Amino acid sequence: MRPEFLTVGQMAARSGVAVSTLHYYEAQGLIKSQRTNGNQRRYSRDTLRRVAIIRVAQRVGLPLKTIRETLASLPDDRVPTVADWTRLSAEWRAELDARIEQLRRLRDQLSDCIGCGCLSIERCRLRNPGDALGRQGPGPRRLMIDSKAKGVRS
Repeated sequence: MRPEFLTVGQMAARSGVAVSTLHYYEAQGLIKSQRTNGNQRRYSRDTLRRVAIIRVAQRVGLPLKTIRETLASLPDDRVPTVADWTRLSAEWRAELDARIEQLRRLRDQLSDCIGCGCLSIERCRLRNPGDALGRQGPGPRRLMIDSKAKGVRS
């Protein structure tokens, strides 16, 4: 007969994740545990599947905020199903496709930059993209504004 709950050590051994990582996931709201009278963590068995989902999502580069929001859509009282995974991965696919496109554009800009070689603070789209403050003149514009507002002389 399998125990209903796993200790943090058992969870770490079964999931292949360090105990400290499990503690971190819990602190970030990705997984939950119950506490014994002695204040020891106990994880329900469905947490193993949730940890597997977290690890896959991290491997493809999703931020923990996105993972947390997506896991919050799953019911707490059961193991995530194949249908749940299909829905989650479809949501993540759109985000990954957008990130891939963004990386392609950055790569192409880098190719242009390598050809130019200037890395000029005035002209380089990669080094200083969308330089709105530069149009206000030279110098540390934000610091100058803060100093004036506080009555500090430059």
